[in-house]
Amino acid sequence: MGARAVIFGLAGPELLAGERAFFADSAPWGFVLFARNVECPAQLSRLTADLRDAAGRDVPVLIDQEGGRVARLGPPHWRRWQPVLRLFAKTDGSADEAAALEATRLRYRIIAGELAAMGIDVNCVPLLDVPAPGAHDVIGERALGRSAEAVARRGRAVCEGLRAGGVLPVIKHLPGHGRADLDSHHAAPRVASSRETLDSVDFAAFRPLAGEALGMTAHVVFEAIDRSNCATLSPAVIAAIRREIGFDGLLMTDDVSMKALPGALAERVDGALAAGCDLILHCNGDLAEMREIAAHAPLLAGLAAGRAARAEAERGAINRGAAEAIDIAAAEARYAELTGERLHA
Repeated sequence: MGARAVIFGLAGPELLAGERAFFADSAPWGFVLFARNVECPAQLSRLTADLRDAAGRDVPVLIDQEGGRVARLGPPHWRRWQPVLRLFAKTDGSADEAAALEATRLRYRIIAGELAAMGIDVNCVPLLDVPAPGAHDVIGERALGRSAEAVARRGRAVCEGLRAGGVLPVIKHLPGHGRADLDSHHAAPRVASSRETLDSVDFAAFRPLAGEALGMTAHVVFEAIDRSNCATLSPAVIAAIRREIGFDGLLMTDDVSMKALPGALAERVDGALAAGCDLILHCNGDLAEMREIAAHAPLLAGLAAGRAARAEAERGAINRGAAEAIDIAAAEARYAELTGERLHA
């Protein structure tokens, strides 16, 4: 049996019997973890192993470990990080940018080491969203910068750090969440900017990293492209992601349980797949909802299966290539020297 076009969350820190049976039957492409699934290193390592055992194969295990506001792992077992934008507060347009880029690579190399040790091999970063003045602060200090050029340059440093530590990155939120006037977790944002502005700023931040294997959509309506549907549900916006940005990797939705999406859950799944998304991401761990999604999400086939195979091949390659030694104490010391940030677990 092949993998199904879906990534599922789970309810808590242990895999329940009902979840185990469901995951074995539904064959999700991967799993995503949240703070509710995390207690301590021994428990987390056991959980990732149990998920792969239930799926019957070496499935990807994802997490959002940006550091700062969005971090599923934290003290006392894992490091606390300042918001990433603060790394660049004093370096925009200066010669110190090189130091900040070095710090970014170190930050995400250390994060990757923490994740890989727990059996987590995909991290949903970097954000390549360019925040616009007056936009909702759902992106805010999670952003890598305030220009497309800076975001792309720093996003590449994030990817390099993760890959060096054996973790595959996910570029998000395609084709850009930085202009959103609302938080898509709670409502449907609309962006009225012109196609030219989107192309020169929002899309431009993603193009240099369009060759990455994994990407995630934005639940944002771009009125200049499709006035009726958010990116996740819009064939026109997905076409722009593919053709104008040039992203040819495996495209997952943002969480389909978010309130930005209209209609019943089954309609959201059908709409996203029809629009051109490859994978459905469902995060809340509600088993009844997951059963409904599994009934609508097909097994991966065609182009989507090829993109999935490429992503898994890259994941395997960087896992095997992550044997390069790193002196964590020296890396932390260098990071502190570059940023003034002392890391605490």
